[in-house]
Amino acid sequence: MRGYRYYRRPLTRRAAARLLLTLALLALIGMLAVAGMQMKQLLTKLAVTRVTNTVNRIVTQAVNETIDSGEIRYDDLISFEKDNDGKITAVKSNMPEFNRLQSKILNVILERISEVSTRDLSIPLGSLTGTSLLAGRGPLVSVRMQSVGSSTAHLENRFVSAGINQTKHQIFLDVDVSVAILLPGFSTATQVSNAFTVAETVIVGTVPET
Repeated sequence: MRGYRYYRRPLTRRAAARLLLTLALLALIGMLAVAGMQMKQLLTKLAVTRVTNTVNRIVTQAVNETIDSGEIRYDDLISFEKDNDGKITAVKSNMPEFNRLQSKILNVILERISEVSTRDLSIPLGSLTGTSLLAGRGPLVSVRMQSVGSSTAHLENRFVSAGINQTKHQIFLDVDVSVAILLPGFSTATQVSNAFTVAETVIVGTVPET
């Protein structure tokens, strides 16, 4: 039998150009995929950090303004029941006043969050490459972030020993704000919690002789 030899035909210029173009497209797609992953991670971190800082500032200002205005008064929130000898037998919370303050502070927080819900985030182009040498360098890429928040607030009583037969009564305001952050192509969420002491007093009982 006569043997057969196979010869590889050399690539033509057109075929070589197509091959190079295909490789370039694959490399570009790979770079875009890496940049997309880097952008998503960076955008998520930046958005959560900025939203958290903004919400903390809004909540703190709203509570401090309410306290400074004199609307939170211990005597309006709490009343004492006493026996015939004048000793305190019970501490009663004024729930209508509790609810009024909670609703007012919540309305202020939600109103201010809605005013700053849309923000622009800027990321250096070099940070999208995933290379530490290029991080923070290059022109800025801007994207728009929109946050939608919901919040809850409730006042609670806490009692702490403050000495011999003395009790410190504190009224705390706990504020939880849940924020959904809408970014281009995806979304994320975070929750910001704060606790404030809005009123306190020391309840002095009878000191025993021994």
